[in-house]
Amino acid sequence: MSAKEAKDAGEPASDQTGRPLVRKFDQRLNALITAHYPDDRKRPGYSRLAKEIRGATGGAISGTYLWELATGKKRNVSLEQLDVLAEFFGVPPEYFLNEEVAERVNSQLKLASALRDVRVRNLALRADGLSPATLDALLTMVNEARKVQNLSRVDDDEVPGGSGLSD
Repeated sequence: MSAKEAKDAGEPASDQTGRPLVRKFDQRLNALITAHYPDDRKRPGYSRLAKEIRGATGGAISGTYLWELATGKKRNVSLEQLDVLAEFFGVPPEYFLNEEVAERVNSQLKLASALRDVRVRNLALRADGLSPATLDALLTMVNEARKVQNLSRVDDDEVPGGSGLSD
């Protein structure tokens, strides 16, 4: 079935490989690498990363193959390699294949990344125990501060356990 026929039939169009399951594999792998190693200067090369993955999981993966996956040059991932990558990065294997799972994990990765900043952690810890009205007031102030600094809006559905407060 062609992409046009799939679209006309109401099916999701596949990528250039014709395989919708691997459509965003490289983007998702790179998002995990960036989340795991947020500092570009400390991020390992693919060879060293493959060695870390092998050491942590016992799974076999080469640096070259990892580079090919991360750059989209290769998309033929075995289930074993998918499991190895998922285990190393602490995500379910479905993260690489399912849009809904990927969105949920990405929101959790954003939260984990934000919590690496000691000031964000301190703010969250100090807010614990405050009344719902006070928390809503603080969220309103943070939303306004984000607007003043021209930062993108953070929707409550992007944050696990979001409050439902909108600005």
